[in-house]
Amino acid sequence: MIDDRHWRMSDVVRPSRMRESRIVLRTAILIVLGLLAPCTSTLPQVAPSRASVASVRIGVLGLFHPQQFAISALPGHALMIRAGDEHLVLEASSGVHTASVTLSKGEIILHAGTRTMRAWALAVAGRANEPTDFVLAVPGKIARRYRGTLEIYSSAGQLLALVVMEREIAVASIVAAESTADTPLEALKAQAVATRSYLIAGRGRHHDFDFCDSTHCQFLREPPASDAAAARAVAATRGMVLAYKSEPFAAMYTRSCSGRTRTPSELDLSDPNYPYYPVECRYCREHPVRWSSRISAQDAISLRSSSEASRLRAARRLGWNTIPSNEFVMKNETDHILLEGTGQGHGIGLCQAGAKAMAADGADFRQILGHYYPNTSVVSIDPVSASR
Repeated sequence: MIDDRHWRMSDVVRPSRMRESRIVLRTAILIVLGLLAPCTSTLPQVAPSRASVASVRIGVLGLFHPQQFAISALPGHALMIRAGDEHLVLEASSGVHTASVTLSKGEIILHAGTRTMRAWALAVAGRANEPTDFVLAVPGKIARRYRGTLEIYSSAGQLLALVVMEREIAVASIVAAESTADTPLEALKAQAVATRSYLIAGRGRHHDFDFCDSTHCQFLREPPASDAAAARAVAATRGMVLAYKSEPFAAMYTRSCSGRTRTPSELDLSDPNYPYYPVECRYCREHPVRWSSRISAQDAISLRSSSEASRLRAARRLGWNTIPSNEFVMKNETDHILLEGTGQGHGIGLCQAGAKAMAADGADFRQILGHYYPNTSVVSIDPVSASR
Protein backbone atom coordinates (compact mmCIF):
# COMPACT_ATOMS: atom_id res chain seq x y z
CA MET A 1 0.00 0.00 0.00
CA ILE A 2 1.45 3.29 -1.03
CA ASP A 3 1.14 6.06 1.50
CA ASP A 4 3.27 8.36 3.65
CA ARG A 5 3.20 6.36 6.85
CA HIS A 6 6.86 6.28 7.69
CA TRP A 7 9.78 8.61 8.28
CA ARG A 8 11.51 9.40 5.01
CA MET A 9 15.26 9.44 4.61
CA SER A 10 14.66 12.00 1.87
CA ASP A 11 13.62 14.50 4.56
CA VAL A 12 17.21 14.68 5.81
CA VAL A 13 19.02 17.90 4.87
CA ARG A 14 22.71 17.43 4.26
CA PRO A 15 25.53 19.85 3.49
CA SER A 16 25.92 20.22 -0.25
CA ARG A 17 29.63 19.40 -0.19
CA MET A 18 29.00 16.13 1.64
CA ARG A 19 26.22 15.26 -0.81
CA GLU A 20 28.45 15.99 -3.81
CA SER A 21 31.27 13.84 -2.48
CA ARG A 22 28.82 11.06 -1.72
CA ILE A 23 27.42 11.22 -5.24
CA VAL A 24 30.92 10.95 -6.71
CA LEU A 25 31.69 7.97 -4.46
CA ARG A 26 28.41 6.29 -5.27
CA THR A 27 28.94 6.77 -8.98
CA ALA A 28 32.35 5.14 -8.73
CA ILE A 29 30.90 2.18 -6.86
CA LEU A 30 28.12 1.73 -9.37
CA ILE A 31 30.54 1.85 -12.28
CA VAL A 32 32.64 -0.85 -10.60
CA LEU A 33 29.55 -2.97 -10.06
CA GLY A 34 28.31 -2.35 -13.59
CA LEU A 35 24.97 -1.09 -12.29
CA LEU A 36 24.98 2.58 -13.30
CA ALA A 37 21.84 3.27 -15.28
CA PRO A 38 20.23 6.46 -16.54
CA CYS A 39 16.87 7.42 -15.02
CA THR A 40 14.24 8.55 -17.49
CA SER A 41 10.70 9.74 -16.92
CA THR A 42 9.23 8.13 -20.04
CA LEU A 43 9.62 4.81 -21.76
CA PRO A 44 12.75 4.60 -23.93
CA GLN A 45 12.30 4.52 -27.68
CA VAL A 46 15.03 1.95 -28.19
CA ALA A 47 15.99 -1.11 -26.19
CA PRO A 48 18.21 0.21 -23.36
CA SER A 49 20.81 -1.73 -21.43
CA ARG A 50 19.66 -4.56 -19.19
CA ALA A 51 20.58 -2.65 -16.02
CA SER A 52 18.62 0.45 -16.99
CA VAL A 53 15.50 -1.60 -17.70
CA ALA A 54 15.63 -4.12 -14.92
CA SER A 55 17.26 -2.57 -11.84
CA VAL A 56 15.79 -0.61 -8.95
CA ARG A 57 17.57 0.89 -5.94
CA ILE A 58 15.68 0.25 -2.72
CA GLY A 59 16.55 1.66 0.70
CA VAL A 60 16.01 -1.12 3.22
CA LEU A 61 15.58 -1.43 6.99
CA GLY A 62 15.68 2.35 7.45
CA LEU A 63 12.74 2.30 9.86
CA PHE A 64 15.09 0.82 12.46
CA HIS A 65 17.48 3.82 12.28
CA PRO A 66 20.39 1.36 12.28
CA GLN A 67 23.74 2.00 13.89
CA GLN A 68 24.88 -1.55 13.18
CA PHE A 69 24.39 -4.18 10.48
CA ALA A 70 25.37 -7.82 10.11
CA ILE A 71 26.05 -9.06 6.56
CA SER A 72 26.02 -12.83 5.99
CA ALA A 73 26.80 -15.01 2.99
CA LEU A 74 24.39 -17.89 2.40
CA PRO A 75 25.61 -21.46 1.83
CA GLY A 76 26.91 -21.81 -1.71
CA HIS A 77 27.28 -18.06 -2.18
CA ALA A 78 30.35 -15.87 -1.75
CA LEU A 79 30.21 -12.17 -0.92
CA MET A 80 32.90 -9.73 -1.99
CA ILE A 81 32.96 -6.64 0.23
CA ARG A 82 34.86 -3.60 -1.00
CA ALA A 83 35.86 -0.73 1.24
CA GLY A 84 37.98 1.79 -0.59
CA ASP A 85 41.04 -0.05 -1.89
CA GLU A 86 40.50 -3.03 0.41
CA HIS A 87 38.30 -6.05 -0.04
CA LEU A 88 37.46 -9.31 1.67
CA VAL A 89 35.37 -12.38 0.89
CA LEU A 90 32.66 -13.86 3.07
CA GLU A 91 31.99 -17.53 2.37
CA ALA A 92 30.67 -20.33 4.56
CA SER A 93 33.37 -22.74 3.38
CA SER A 94 36.11 -20.34 4.52
CA GLY A 95 34.86 -20.26 8.09
CA VAL A 96 34.09 -16.52 7.91
CA HIS A 97 30.65 -15.91 6.49
CA THR A 98 29.44 -12.93 8.55
CA ALA A 99 30.72 -9.37 8.91
CA SER A 100 29.59 -6.75 11.42
CA VAL A 101 29.25 -3.14 10.29
CA THR A 102 29.13 -0.29 12.79
CA LEU A 103 29.05 3.48 12.54
CA SER A 104 31.52 5.55 14.53
CA LYS A 105 31.68 9.34 14.12
CA GLY A 106 30.43 9.10 10.57
CA GLU A 107 32.93 6.39 9.59
CA ILE A 108 31.90 2.84 8.72
CA ILE A 109 33.87 0.11 10.52
CA LEU A 110 33.67 -3.48 9.31
CA HIS A 111 34.82 -6.51 11.30
CA ALA A 112 35.04 -10.02 9.80
CA GLY A 113 37.13 -12.70 11.47
CA THR A 114 40.49 -11.10 12.14
CA ARG A 115 40.01 -8.35 9.55
CA THR A 116 38.96 -4.77 10.26
CA MET A 117 38.30 -2.24 7.53
CA ARG A 118 37.34 1.42 7.73
CA ALA A 119 35.68 3.38 4.95
CA TRP A 120 33.04 5.96 4.09
CA ALA A 121 31.09 3.46 2.00
CA LEU A 122 30.87 -0.29 1.38
CA ALA A 123 29.95 -2.17 -1.79
CA VAL A 124 28.83 -5.81 -1.54
CA ALA A 125 28.32 -8.21 -4.47
CA GLY A 126 29.30 -11.65 -5.74
CA ARG A 127 32.90 -12.49 -6.61
CA ALA A 128 32.49 -11.16 -10.16
CA ASN A 129 30.46 -8.11 -9.04
CA GLU A 130 27.27 -9.96 -9.93
CA PRO A 131 24.00 -9.92 -7.94
CA THR A 132 23.89 -12.64 -5.32
CA ASP A 133 21.92 -13.86 -2.31
CA PHE A 134 22.79 -12.51 1.12
CA VAL A 135 21.25 -11.72 4.51
CA LEU A 136 21.28 -8.22 5.97
CA ALA A 137 20.34 -7.84 9.63
CA VAL A 138 19.89 -5.16 12.25
CA PRO A 139 21.14 -7.21 15.21
CA GLY A 140 18.47 -7.98 17.76
CA LYS A 141 15.70 -6.55 15.58
CA ILE A 142 15.36 -8.02 12.09
CA ALA A 143 17.15 -10.16 9.51
CA ARG A 144 16.10 -10.31 5.88
CA ARG A 145 17.33 -12.16 2.79
CA TYR A 146 17.85 -10.29 -0.47
CA ARG A 147 19.08 -11.01 -3.98
CA GLY A 148 21.05 -8.22 -5.60
CA THR A 149 24.00 -6.05 -4.65
CA LEU A 150 24.35 -3.91 -1.56
CA GLU A 151 25.69 -0.43 -0.84
CA ILE A 152 26.12 0.96 2.67
CA TYR A 153 26.71 4.63 3.53
CA SER A 154 26.51 6.81 6.61
CA SER A 155 23.60 9.24 6.58
CA ALA A 156 22.56 11.73 9.25
CA GLY A 157 24.00 9.69 12.10
CA GLN A 158 22.81 6.29 10.97
CA LEU A 159 23.66 3.61 8.42
CA LEU A 160 21.91 3.70 5.05
CA ALA A 161 21.57 0.38 3.20
CA LEU A 162 20.63 0.32 -0.49
CA VAL A 163 19.88 -2.94 -2.29
CA VAL A 164 20.14 -2.82 -6.09
CA MET A 165 17.95 -5.63 -7.41
CA GLU A 166 16.40 -6.69 -10.67
CA ARG A 167 13.01 -5.11 -11.15
CA GLU A 168 11.15 -8.43 -11.44
CA ILE A 169 12.71 -9.69 -8.21
CA ALA A 170 11.52 -6.49 -6.54
CA VAL A 171 8.03 -6.99 -7.98
CA ALA A 172 7.88 -10.57 -6.67
CA SER A 173 9.16 -9.53 -3.23
CA ILE A 174 6.53 -6.79 -3.00
CA VAL A 175 3.66 -8.96 -4.25
CA ALA A 176 4.56 -11.61 -1.68
CA ALA A 177 4.69 -8.97 1.09
CA GLU A 178 1.47 -7.23 0.04
CA SER A 179 -0.68 -10.37 -0.32
CA THR A 180 -1.98 -13.16 1.88
CA ALA A 181 -1.67 -16.91 1.45
CA ASP A 182 -5.28 -17.26 0.29
CA THR A 183 -5.04 -14.65 -2.50
CA PRO A 184 -6.14 -16.18 -5.85
CA LEU A 185 -3.64 -16.19 -8.70
CA GLU A 186 -5.55 -13.68 -10.84
CA ALA A 187 -5.61 -11.19 -7.96
CA LEU A 188 -1.87 -11.72 -7.54
CA LYS A 189 -1.40 -10.98 -11.23
CA ALA A 190 -3.36 -7.74 -10.86
CA GLN A 191 -1.20 -6.83 -7.88
CA ALA A 192 1.95 -7.61 -9.87
CA VAL A 193 0.93 -5.26 -12.70
CA ALA A 194 0.07 -2.48 -10.24
CA THR A 195 3.33 -3.01 -8.34
CA ARG A 196 5.42 -2.99 -11.51
CA SER A 197 3.66 0.15 -12.72
CA TYR A 198 4.62 1.92 -9.53
CA LEU A 199 8.25 0.84 -9.85
CA ILE A 200 8.36 2.05 -13.45
CA ALA A 201 6.63 5.41 -13.00
CA GLY A 202 6.91 6.22 -9.30
CA ARG A 203 10.57 7.06 -8.83
CA GLY A 204 11.56 10.30 -7.15
CA ARG A 205 10.13 9.94 -3.62
CA HIS A 206 13.64 9.71 -2.13
CA HIS A 207 16.88 11.61 -2.79
CA ASP A 208 19.34 8.73 -2.44
CA PHE A 209 17.43 5.79 -3.89
CA ASP A 210 14.40 4.92 -5.98
CA PHE A 211 12.12 3.46 -3.30
CA CYS A 212 12.03 2.44 0.35
CA ASP A 213 10.80 -0.92 1.65
CA SER A 214 7.93 0.46 3.75
CA THR A 215 4.37 1.34 2.85
CA HIS A 216 5.53 4.87 2.11
CA CYS A 217 6.50 3.35 -1.24
CA GLN A 218 5.67 -0.37 -1.34
CA PHE A 219 6.10 -2.99 1.35
CA LEU A 220 8.97 -5.34 0.52
CA ARG A 221 10.14 -8.53 2.17
CA GLU A 222 12.23 -11.49 1.00
CA PRO A 223 11.82 -12.78 -2.56
CA PRO A 224 9.45 -15.75 -2.77
CA ALA A 225 10.44 -19.20 -3.98
CA SER A 226 10.25 -19.64 -7.75
CA ASP A 227 7.26 -21.98 -7.44
CA ALA A 228 5.34 -19.74 -5.04
CA ALA A 229 2.07 -18.21 -6.27
CA ALA A 230 3.46 -14.67 -6.09
CA ALA A 231 6.46 -15.61 -8.24
CA ARG A 232 4.22 -17.36 -10.78
CA ALA A 233 1.96 -14.30 -10.98
CA VAL A 234 4.95 -12.05 -11.63
CA ALA A 235 6.32 -14.38 -14.31
CA ALA A 236 2.93 -14.56 -16.04
CA THR A 237 2.71 -10.74 -16.24
CA ARG A 238 6.35 -9.98 -16.89
CA GLY A 239 6.83 -6.48 -18.33
CA MET A 240 3.14 -5.56 -18.10
CA VAL A 241 2.20 -2.15 -16.68
CA LEU A 242 -0.85 0.06 -16.46
CA ALA A 243 -1.00 3.02 -18.85
CA TYR A 244 -3.27 6.05 -19.03
CA LYS A 245 -3.24 8.07 -22.25
CA SER A 246 -0.41 5.79 -23.45
CA GLU A 247 1.85 6.60 -20.47
CA PRO A 248 2.61 4.29 -17.53
CA PHE A 249 1.55 5.71 -14.16
CA ALA A 250 2.41 4.91 -10.56
CA ALA A 251 -0.59 2.80 -9.60
CA MET A 252 -1.84 3.24 -6.03
CA TYR A 253 -3.69 0.52 -4.14
CA THR A 254 -5.27 -0.04 -0.75
CA ARG A 255 -6.08 -2.97 1.52
CA SER A 256 -9.83 -2.41 1.98
CA CYS A 257 -11.84 0.46 0.45
CA SER A 258 -15.06 0.37 2.56
CA GLY A 259 -17.25 -0.19 -0.49
CA ARG A 260 -16.19 2.67 -2.75
CA THR A 261 -12.73 3.73 -3.81
CA ARG A 262 -11.62 7.32 -3.27
CA THR A 263 -10.04 9.94 -5.52
CA PRO A 264 -6.94 11.88 -4.45
CA SER A 265 -8.88 15.16 -4.48
CA GLU A 266 -11.38 13.72 -1.97
CA LEU A 267 -8.49 13.27 0.46
CA ASP A 268 -6.93 16.67 -0.23
CA LEU A 269 -4.07 15.11 -2.23
CA SER A 270 -2.61 16.47 -5.43
CA ASP A 271 -3.87 14.92 -8.64
CA PRO A 272 -1.40 12.42 -10.14
CA ASN A 273 -1.06 11.55 -13.82
CA TYR A 274 -4.09 9.30 -13.52
CA PRO A 275 -7.40 10.71 -12.15
CA TYR A 276 -8.47 7.61 -10.13
CA TYR A 277 -12.17 7.49 -10.82
CA PRO A 278 -14.24 6.33 -7.79
CA VAL A 279 -15.67 2.86 -8.32
CA GLU A 280 -18.01 0.64 -6.36
CA CYS A 281 -16.52 -2.36 -4.55
CA ARG A 282 -19.28 -4.85 -3.80
CA TYR A 283 -17.22 -7.08 -1.53
CA CYS A 284 -16.13 -4.28 0.81
CA ARG A 285 -19.63 -2.82 0.85
CA GLU A 286 -21.03 -6.18 1.95
CA HIS A 287 -18.06 -7.14 4.17
CA PRO A 288 -16.63 -3.90 5.60
CA VAL A 289 -13.62 -4.04 7.90
CA ARG A 290 -14.85 -2.21 10.99
CA TRP A 291 -12.63 -0.54 13.56
CA SER A 292 -12.89 1.85 16.52
CA SER A 293 -10.43 3.69 18.73
CA ARG A 294 -10.33 6.48 21.28
CA ILE A 295 -8.15 9.57 21.11
CA SER A 296 -7.89 12.73 23.16
CA ALA A 297 -9.81 15.86 22.23
CA GLN A 298 -6.48 17.58 21.61
CA ASP A 299 -5.41 14.93 19.12
CA ALA A 300 -8.77 15.22 17.35
CA ILE A 301 -8.56 18.98 16.75
CA SER A 302 -6.66 18.75 13.46
CA LEU A 303 -7.95 15.32 12.37
CA ARG A 304 -10.23 15.28 9.33
CA SER A 305 -11.55 12.27 7.46
CA SER A 306 -11.23 14.23 4.21
CA SER A 307 -7.47 14.74 4.66
CA GLU A 308 -5.00 11.91 4.24
CA ALA A 309 -2.21 14.18 5.47
CA SER A 310 -3.99 14.89 8.79
CA ARG A 311 -4.68 11.17 9.28
CA LEU A 312 -1.05 10.28 8.73
CA ARG A 313 0.21 13.02 11.06
CA ALA A 314 -2.07 11.71 13.80
CA ALA A 315 -1.18 8.09 13.11
CA ARG A 316 2.54 8.83 13.43
CA ARG A 317 1.93 10.10 16.96
CA LEU A 318 -0.71 7.62 18.06
CA GLY A 319 0.18 4.42 16.18
CA TRP A 320 -0.82 3.12 12.78
CA ASN A 321 -3.66 0.96 14.05
CA THR A 322 -5.30 3.90 15.77
CA ILE A 323 -6.65 5.45 12.55
CA PRO A 324 -6.32 2.78 9.83
CA SER A 325 -8.47 4.53 7.22
CA ASN A 326 -10.13 7.80 6.19
CA GLU A 327 -13.65 6.39 6.52
CA PHE A 328 -14.58 7.36 10.08
CA VAL A 329 -16.87 9.50 12.22
CA MET A 330 -15.96 11.20 15.48
CA LYS A 331 -18.18 11.11 18.56
CA ASN A 332 -17.67 13.17 21.71
CA GLU A 333 -17.49 11.16 24.91
CA THR A 334 -16.82 12.23 28.47
CA ASP A 335 -13.05 12.54 28.37
CA HIS A 336 -12.09 11.51 24.86
CA ILE A 337 -13.18 11.26 21.23
CA LEU A 338 -14.48 7.96 19.89
CA LEU A 339 -13.55 7.15 16.29
CA GLU A 340 -15.67 4.58 14.47
CA GLY A 341 -14.65 3.65 10.96
CA THR A 342 -14.36 1.09 8.21
CA GLY A 343 -11.65 0.10 5.78
CA GLN A 344 -7.86 -0.09 5.81
CA GLY A 345 -5.66 2.38 3.99
CA HIS A 346 -6.33 5.48 1.90
CA GLY A 347 -8.93 3.78 -0.31
CA ILE A 348 -7.40 4.90 -3.63
CA GLY A 349 -6.95 2.60 -6.63
CA LEU A 350 -7.03 -1.18 -6.57
CA CYS A 351 -8.73 -2.61 -3.48
CA GLN A 352 -6.86 -5.75 -2.47
CA ALA A 353 -9.84 -7.22 -0.62
CA GLY A 354 -12.15 -6.54 -3.55
CA ALA A 355 -9.62 -7.92 -6.04
CA LYS A 356 -9.46 -11.20 -4.09
CA ALA A 357 -13.25 -11.46 -4.20
CA MET A 358 -13.42 -10.69 -7.92
CA ALA A 359 -10.79 -13.35 -8.66
CA ALA A 360 -12.63 -15.88 -6.51
CA ASP A 361 -15.76 -15.15 -8.58
CA GLY A 362 -13.89 -15.88 -11.83
CA ALA A 363 -12.54 -12.48 -12.96
CA ASP A 364 -9.11 -12.45 -14.57
CA PHE A 365 -6.42 -9.89 -13.77
CA ARG A 366 -7.30 -7.64 -16.72
CA GLN A 367 -10.92 -7.44 -15.59
CA ILE A 368 -9.82 -6.64 -12.05
CA LEU A 369 -7.50 -3.88 -13.23
CA GLY A 370 -10.12 -2.51 -15.61
CA HIS A 371 -12.61 -2.27 -12.75
CA TYR A 372 -10.39 -0.42 -10.30
CA TYR A 373 -8.50 1.67 -12.88
CA PRO A 374 -11.13 2.73 -15.46
CA ASN A 375 -9.96 4.10 -18.82
CA THR A 376 -6.54 2.48 -18.56
CA SER A 377 -4.84 -0.23 -20.60
CA VAL A 378 -2.36 -2.98 -19.81
CA VAL A 379 0.72 -2.53 -21.99
CA SER A 380 4.09 -4.25 -22.18
CA ILE A 381 7.40 -2.48 -21.76
CA ASP A 382 9.37 -5.71 -21.96
CA PRO A 383 10.42 -6.71 -25.51
CA VAL A 384 10.52 -10.36 -24.44
CA SER A 385 6.95 -10.45 -23.15
CA ALA A 386 5.75 -8.33 -26.06
CA SER A 387 6.94 -11.00 -28.49
CA ARG A 388 5.09 -13.85 -26.74
